[in-house]
Amino acid sequence: MIQSADIREWRTRDVVDANGHKIGTLEAVYVDTSTDEPFMATVQVGLPTRHRLVFVPLEGAVVGPDQVRVDYDKSLVKRCPSIGTDDVLPAEDEAAVFAHYDLPYQPGANGERKLARR
Repeated sequence: MIQSADIREWRTRDVVDANGHKIGTLEAVYVDTSTDEPFMATVQVGLPTRHRLVFVPLEGAVVGPDQVRVDYDKSLVKRCPSIGTDDVLPAEDEAAVFAHYDLPYQPGANGERKLARR
């Protein structure tokens, strides 16, 4: 279990895949709105003049002193639906992020968002 209190310290750490390949820099952590537990992170990727944010699930993530290691391959993460560095994921695009990782998606009973930025 990832401790929610620790997630603020993760910002700007490198995010690497299971093989140690750097994916990018952790930008933000998103929690599952039904549990308030960390569920996904946004990772800044791309060239300095063309940065974008991609989402990666945090299940199985290991936080070290200088990096966050995720269970997903760098190439899979970089192909995930992305947003601009100043953008917010539209509610209607959440399902596509979950589908990219073959994760089940169920919004709240009244259509509430599944993810919330922390």
